[in-house]
Amino acid sequence: MQKSKILVVGGTGYIGKRIVKASLAQGHPTYVLMCRETGYDIEKLQMLLSFKEQGALLVEGSFSDHQSLVDAVKQVDVVICTMSGVQFRSHNILLQLKLVDAIKEAGNIKETFEDKMVIRKAIEDAKIPYTYISANCLGGYFVGNLSQPGSLLPPRDRVSVFGDGNLKVVFMDEDDVATYTIKSVDDSRMLNKTLYLRPHKNILTHNQLIEKWEKLTDQTLEKVHISAEDFLASMKDVGDRAFQAGLARIYHIYYEGCVMNFEIDEEGEEASKLYPEVRYTRVEEYLQRYL
Repeated sequence: MQKSKILVVGGTGYIGKRIVKASLAQGHPTYVLMCRETGYDIEKLQMLLSFKEQGALLVEGSFSDHQSLVDAVKQVDVVICTMSGVQFRSHNILLQLKLVDAIKEAGNIKETFEDKMVIRKAIEDAKIPYTYISANCLGGYFVGNLSQPGSLLPPRDRVSVFGDGNLKVVFMDEDDVATYTIKSVDDSRMLNKTLYLRPHKNILTHNQLIEKWEKLTDQTLEKVHISAEDFLASMKDVGDRAFQAGLARIYHIYYEGCVMNFEIDEEGEEASKLYPEVRYTRVEEYLQRYL
């Protein structure tokens, strides 16, 4: 079967660059949107040129030029949008809505988007075939630092534990997120559904995550339990909106259990069950790189 042509929007981003790599690895004709504004960012430009060397096709366009987006979308079968960034969330939603408008005008395109209700409504109102990807907690932000705010490295002596530390969380390797995303592209079972990334061995509590690190390092950390009330109170003194948004995410995950407080219904599928051939990275394996 001929593989779908994929356009990656946000291809130089944290997840986007991995999506490009996975798309190429799985044999899809891979297009990457090269926004005209990127010419002012040398690192992004060099990354795009490296994609080109690996076989990707660069498609020039701009979010300030609707027709350029339409022309880009018309060249492919599937659009994957990986735009994110909490500090620019409202701006990014506006940009994604512009992309939805371009996809609608271009024709019958399947769309893979991150989980944002505003974008979902726009996609479904436009009757664009879609697959949503629910990636859960990315390892670089939640595993290596044992989910400690303000750091990307594991703590050396003491660790904050949110609440009793017993709510279940799903942790994902970023490359595995990309692999599963591309797997779903030509899978008719995922048409107009959500792909939930919940591999069984990566469903852990905060306590279990910390225990895995302690076992790897043969070290016992001092645990400081933070109540929900104290955590919320600490957020009030944070002036940085991006950091505050990150704290809000931690609250929803570790105090409200938003990742695992629902069952997957008939409108969704679990990735590791749907694609058992993918050998996903276990949490302890992810932690090894921090030793």
